This record gives sequence, structure tokens and C-alpha cells, in this order.
Amino acid sequence: MNSVVTTPDAGYLLMVAAASIALLLVLIMRFKVHAFASLTLVSLVTAVATGVTPDKVVPTMMNGFGGTLASVALLVGLGTMIGRILEVTGGAKVLAETLIGRFGNDKAPFALGVASLLFGFPIFFDAGLIVMMPIIFSVAKQFGGSTVKYALPAAGAFAVMHAFLPPHPGPVAASELLGANIGLLTVVGLLVALPTWYIGAYLYGLWAGKRFVLPLPQAFLANQEVIDESNKPSFGTVMGILLLPLVLIFMDTGLHTMTVLGWVDGDTGWVNFFRMLGKTPVALLITLMVCLAVFAKDHGMAKLEKLCGDSLAPICAVILVTGAGGMFGGVLRASGIGNALADLLADTGMPVILAAFIISTALRVAQGSATVALTTTAALIAPTVAATVGLSEFDLCFIVIAIASGATVLSHFNDSGFWLVGRLLEMDEKTTLKTWTVMETLLGGVAFLIVATLSVFL
Repeated sequence: MNSVVTTPDAGYLLMVAAASIALLLVLIMRFKVHAFASLTLVSLVTAVATGVTPDKVVPTMMNGFGGTLASVALLVGLGTMIGRILEVTGGAKVLAETLIGRFGNDKAPFALGVASLLFGFPIFFDAGLIVMMPIIFSVAKQFGGSTVKYALPAAGAFAVMHAFLPPHPGPVAASELLGANIGLLTVVGLLVALPTWYIGAYLYGLWAGKRFVLPLPQAFLANQEVIDESNKPSFGTVMGILLLPLVLIFMDTGLHTMTVLGWVDGDTGWVNFFRMLGKTPVALLITLMVCLAVFAKDHGMAKLEKLCGDSLAPICAVILVTGAGGMFGGVLRASGIGNALADLLADTGMPVILAAFIISTALRVAQGSATVALTTTAALIAPTVAATVGLSEFDLCFIVIAIASGATVLSHFNDSGFWLVGRLLEMDEKTTLKTWTVMETLLGGVAFLIVATLSVFL
């Protein structure tokens, strides 16, 4: 029987790993090759260089690619459809206006941040920020003060939701590669995201708003969109749709916990049925069906079907990049590089959670993409995680969030989010570094400190 790979020594494998990462960075940064093509090429070169037999190279690549897409594509696609429907029907505007009314005018930045946290569960960072920015500018115009103090709490909310919580592609891919329970990750990610946002985005946003007095963008003042107020959903409807998947996912996690504690019999039919409803793909599918049923009366199924179709086009690149990251991970596992790295980290005595954060930070700074940093780090660290004795389900979730924390810090010129925020707020590069980059670094640092501390006690 042919083996998948020969067994080069560990030193050679680690040299290949370093060269592969360097090649990936050169392709993306120097030659501007798309991350999907770069990851695919590097996966092929790595497989050949590490001795994967020619007949096994393509199957190894495809297994890693397909395994990652199986979980990522379904969750991201369903979440994006839900977010797009809520966006176009005015849900984001209703959410922001109602929360500002309830928290009070002096708490408008806090209300915008809470609205963005809620809206950021199903919708991507870029899309959510673009949807919320006109609302943010309208609030800033109404209440006055620097735009920064309204924009950063909202932008930070989208950033933490995108980095730490399913169904966003980074945490989903990392949980798949490391074997973390995605329902528990949702609970842990939310518990970490909330204090992280409050410290790193809200409190910092208030401070930055006093230091950096930023006027309203001229593009907004020149082109304010008129919104049809007659067909917006109610606040209760929007909240119900946003909370439904969380309730279902928490139901699965809660039943699993009760089964482990012996409070319920995990083999009974009703437990398995309700746990199935709480699995993330099913929870999002149920939410999408409810969303369609709720808005079909006022907007028609034809329009909703078109919204769902249109929402999928922008996410194809993200899904393919994430799948390619899984492909790279499959090659690393088959080649033995992951095991060699695991042995090296074991020899240094560095905790896995710290190694995960450092590797992810290095990749984030080098090439900019949080998704690439997340998936590549998870692929590299997976064998180490598998070889580490005594890791609990909580530990796996903490490691995923540590990787996401590293993939969040130090956003700068090679990150699309840096330019998106800078252009939307009409900030120069220096101001963007002093506001957005500092906030992203605070978010990643605070989140890592939280999970590193929790990993000691749980």
C-alpha cells in the first residue's frame, strides 16, 4: 500500500513550513496574488516539498478544502441571507433608533454599539459597517460631537462579532480545524465579546472622541438617503429574528450540559430532537425561514428571493479563501509539519494558547487578512492541540478565541478594514492608525487576556 507521505526529519519539515508561510506572504503582499490562489499554490508546493506521494497530492488538498467548506459555506450563506433581509427592510435603522430612545440621547454611542452587536451576529463586518454608517452619521449630526465617538463603538462591535462568534467564517473554520464545539464556542465567544467591546471599543471610543474631533464626512452631507418609513419592521420583530438563532444554539448547549451532569438522558428522542434544532446550521435555517415568512407579506417573496441571491455573491471570495485555508491545513497535517511544530512547541514549554496568539498575530501583521491569519494559524496549531493531553471543551474554545484575538490586533495598511473605516469616516492614514488601529489592538489584547485568564481557572 502506498503511503501518503514519506517521513523527512523534523528540521526539514519546519524549514518547509517557514518557507511556505514566507511564500504565501510574498505572493499576497508583493505580487498581489489573490489569497485563494496563493493558498492553493502554496498547498500544492508544500505537499510536493514534504514528500506527499504524487497520487495523493490532489486528494489531500481536496479533503482539506471540502471538509472546511462543508461547515463554513452553509453557516456563512444562511447568516448572510438573514443579515441582508434585515438590512434592506430597515431593521438596522429600527434597531438603532429604538435603542437610542431607550438608553437616552447621552448614551447614543452605547446604543449604536449595542445595535451593532445585535446586527453583527448574522452579518459580515464590511457589510454591517456600510449599513450602519449612514445611521451613525445621522445620530452624530443630531447630537453633535466628534464622529469618532459614535463610529468606533459601532465598528468595534462588528469587529468582535466577526472575529469571535459563529456563523462568521474565521471562528467557524478554526473550530472545525481544532475540533471545538461550535455551540459552546458561540456561548464563550459572546461572553468574551461583550466585555471586550465595552473596554476596547466603547470606552476607548468615548476617549478618542474627545481627543480626535472629526467632522461629518462631506460625502454624507452631500448625499443623504431618504428612507421609506412606512414599511419598516417593528423593534420586537427585529429583536426576535436576531435572538432566535442564539436561543436555539443555547438550547443545544444547555441540553448537552444537562446530559453531561446527568440531569437528563442524552439518548432519549426528545433531547436529540431539540439538540438537533439547536445545531448552528439548523438554527440559522429556521431563522431564515421565519425571516422570509415575516417579511413576505410586505415585501413579497420575489423580492426576498432576489435579496437572498444577491447576498451570496459578495461572500464567495471569503468562503473560497476560508476553504483554501482548510486545504493548507489538510496538507500540513498529511505532511507531518503540524506534528513537527507540536514537538517544537512542547520542547519550548510555551502554552498552546500563547503560541496560538503569537502565530496568529505574526500572520495578521504580515499579510493583513484576519481570515487568512485565523485559518492558517488554526491549521498550524491543530496537531499541537490534538497532542496536548487534558484539554477540555472550554480550552478548545479559548484557543480558538486566542487565535481570533491575534488575528484582530494591529490592523494597518495591508488590511482592507483599515481602508474601509478610514474612507467611510474620511480620515487620513495617521488618524486612522491612532484610532482604528489602536482600537483593534485593544480588542485583540483584551480578549486574549480574558481567555488566557479563564484557561488557568477552568
